[in-house]
Amino acid sequence: MTGLLPIGLIGVGALGQHHARHLARSEEAALVGVHDIDTDRGARVAAAVGTRFFPDLDDLLKRVEAVTVAVPTAAHAEVGLRALARSRAVLMEKPLAASLAEADALLAAASGNGVPLQVGHVERFNQAIRAARPYLSEPRYFESTRLAPFQPRGTDVAVLVDLMIHDLDLVLHLSGGAEVTEVRASGVAVLTPHVNIANARVEFAGGAVANITASRAARDRVRRLRLFQANGYFSLDLAAGTGVFMRLRSSRPSTANSLDDLVEVVQLEAPPGDALGAELASFVGSVRGRPEPIVTGLEGRAALALALRVGEAIAGA
Repeated sequence: MTGLLPIGLIGVGALGQHHARHLARSEEAALVGVHDIDTDRGARVAAAVGTRFFPDLDDLLKRVEAVTVAVPTAAHAEVGLRALARSRAVLMEKPLAASLAEADALLAAASGNGVPLQVGHVERFNQAIRAARPYLSEPRYFESTRLAPFQPRGTDVAVLVDLMIHDLDLVLHLSGGAEVTEVRASGVAVLTPHVNIANARVEFAGGAVANITASRAARDRVRRLRLFQANGYFSLDLAAGTGVFMRLRSSRPSTANSLDDLVEVVQLEAPPGDALGAELASFVGSVRGRPEPIVTGLEGRAALALALRVGEAIAGA
């Protein structure tokens, strides 16, 4: 494939506007236009990034080869299926869908039409995660904290599929796809009818454990992940994209007088780069025939399934 990939954007709310800015300056894709049910907002965002607003979704779909979808979760399946029915590749913002039945319909449509379906679990592209990868070796314990101040966006769903699902995806990925054997969780609905604060303990076949906390009713914004493995532990600040690896020294004294005698601190570094920009570049690359998406539709379904399982554990507590 030569030339720029003609791509469209569906949904230009708070998150979609970030997609619009990145796609407008992509070196491999041409943003043909945007669509939004709010015509005033759609026209305003289109003008801001120098592209065209399409009031009719089908008019946009017939002019592109791929779309990114950033509409409310309840509309993911409807919009995604319309694009996939035209054999348009889809980058679907997380969660993949509102239910597993809808997720399965999207997966079947993508497979049947032979086009990529990527899911927007953007933390996979986080600089801290990229920097930690060379040192990862079968982590056994995960501890994540994701806190955010309250805002109306995203409160049409529980915090489990709004925020916690980022960390559920990371844990599933970093555990190597191990089977989840048990989920215990608790959560509280405050400020909205949906759960806004939750904690989950997830156990995997082989003994790995994850302790995950998410809140969208906090005063401060926090995104931290710690991982423990046989030869040390990682402390990652996902918000800053930085981290350290406290690695056991290969040569240690028989008698240790301090922590420094036992471990060395490795400052984790990776090439700088915007995570959303990297995610979009990955999607464009998969459409152009390079390796499959970093976060496949099946992985997006797995993260959704685990988030729903956490919800069931909270309901049954």
